[in-house]
Amino acid sequence: MRTRTGVLVIGTGIAGLTAAITALERGLSVIVVTKEDRVEECATNYAQGGIIASKPGDSADAIARDIMEAGCFYNNEDAVELFASGAPRLVFDILAGKAHVEFSKSNTSYDYTGEAAHSTKRIVHFEDHTGDAIEAALAAYARSLGADIRTGHTAVDLITNNHHSADPRELYLPREVFGAYVLENATGCVHTIFADAVILACGGVGNVYQFTTNPPAATGDGIAMAWRAGADVINAEFVQFHPTALFHKDIKRFLISESLRGEGAVLVDRNGQAFMHTYTPQKELAPRDIVTRAIYEEMAEQGVDHLFLDLASHYKGEVPIKERFSRIYATCLSGGIDITREPIPIVPAAHYFCGGVKVDLSGHTSIRRLFAVGETACTGIHGANRLASTSLLEGLFWGKRAAEACSAASQEAPASNGAYGAECAQPVSGERFDRILDWEKPANPERFEPSLMYQDWNMIKLTMWNHAGIVRTRKGLQRAEADLNYHEHRINRFYHEACLTRDIIELRNGVTAARLIVGAAMHNRKSIGCHFRLD
Repeated sequence: MRTRTGVLVIGTGIAGLTAAITALERGLSVIVVTKEDRVEECATNYAQGGIIASKPGDSADAIARDIMEAGCFYNNEDAVELFASGAPRLVFDILAGKAHVEFSKSNTSYDYTGEAAHSTKRIVHFEDHTGDAIEAALAAYARSLGADIRTGHTAVDLITNNHHSADPRELYLPREVFGAYVLENATGCVHTIFADAVILACGGVGNVYQFTTNPPAATGDGIAMAWRAGADVINAEFVQFHPTALFHKDIKRFLISESLRGEGAVLVDRNGQAFMHTYTPQKELAPRDIVTRAIYEEMAEQGVDHLFLDLASHYKGEVPIKERFSRIYATCLSGGIDITREPIPIVPAAHYFCGGVKVDLSGHTSIRRLFAVGETACTGIHGANRLASTSLLEGLFWGKRAAEACSAASQEAPASNGAYGAECAQPVSGERFDRILDWEKPANPERFEPSLMYQDWNMIKLTMWNHAGIVRTRKGLQRAEADLNYHEHRINRFYHEACLTRDIIELRNGVTAARLIVGAAMHNRKSIGCHFRLD
């Protein structure tokens, strides 16, 4: 089936939904796809701590300074300044205003909280499950605008004029993205969706690691698709590990929010002894990379597989723990841990991808008509390490900016044969779309055992955890590169012979994303931020 729209958004987190909402409000036709069966199943939905918001007495300069310091001054200063001055107010303009997110209040005022490396309390939240409150509100608002949201649809590859057109003249024109091939999971049908602009909002890469806080869908899809299409990917070595994921045999991927440390929680060893003061004067409120490495070193020195976070003995908040951290309390209690009475077992886990598809200040990539937002994109604001509670706001801010850029371009007169600036997303002539080939299936597609893909995923996860994780060395990275190159070649051959499924698409994307991370880590010999090289 061939479909045409003004904007194709791939992903339904805060960045993707904000982009779709903004485009719809400006009169553009929009299709949104997600490989999940529920719109709400995305990384945004699991965010706990909160989101930076404008606050009397705070300033753009102070926000920018905190972001730059956390990012080791590796940041894109223009992006940081733009973000610090323009993004915080959108929390009230869009989320609280249009989408009616009800952030927690103390009496009649917003309950601003603090997190590591922030110089003031500037983070608003909804108890300890801010993400699902935002996700539900944005999804409802998008639906009220008539958004065409297609669940159970997995993007396979981006369509480019140079690679997918039957017209040889397209080879000599600048590269443009014309849409995407999208698999309908339930039927196995691959749809050709044409668009004047594509916005990648596919999330991060956490599942290429053995331990992660990310949902299962975070397999590097947007980064891999953009790279295959020829887009620039930068800062891929900067994978942020969250210091405190729940360590439990039955409960996986559960984050213990940094906001607990913002409310007084202390990291302790098995004897109940605090240790962060021996690593940094900031103690538990140091940037995430420092706290993560401190835990890693303590675990290695003591020969243990986890440590503890003690909230019960050090809580400073006024609201009872059961209410302030209701989601964490309930989840831990389901695993036999009462956080009001005992320390929480924790371990570091892959959490956030600070790199991504290189974009400008409006979310344009290096390919015409292709935009990237949220964790898929690299605006440069995070530098070498992300400041806490910037990610939701980054998705909100650049989701809006990318859609505004699409809208502005759509108002301009179309140019012939694609001869216009890289920033444009003007309507494409129908004849150019007509010459694009539909998806071609293998002649005799094979079905592969799920155990083979499980085995391949395990190889990727262990390779990345052991050699491209919290601490890295040249020899370890070389080993990882060799192993991943071999497996990527084999997986790609496997992909071209297989019946197309979501699982095989994710495996292909995952091994590509892993290889990009390792390649970037080998290239950057400087130990900085969350790229820590022991050698």
